[in-house]
Amino acid sequence: MDKLELKGKWTEMKGKVKQAYADMTDDDLKYEEGKDEELYGRLQQKTGKTREDLIDWLKSL
Repeated sequence: MDKLELKGKWTEMKGKVKQAYADMTDDDLKYEEGKDEELYGRLQQKTGKTREDLIDWLKSL
């Protein structure tokens, strides 16, 4: 998922992530331009998924 795709869809995707993982906080899901890797890292810690699995999962949302 490239940066533009993530940025454009993140608001919509964030709600779906919260539905799947109720323990996610707004801080966990905070997206800042240029800090994609930090977001992926936080999501990996909460979900236990690998980076590749996480990206595939986000693409499927």
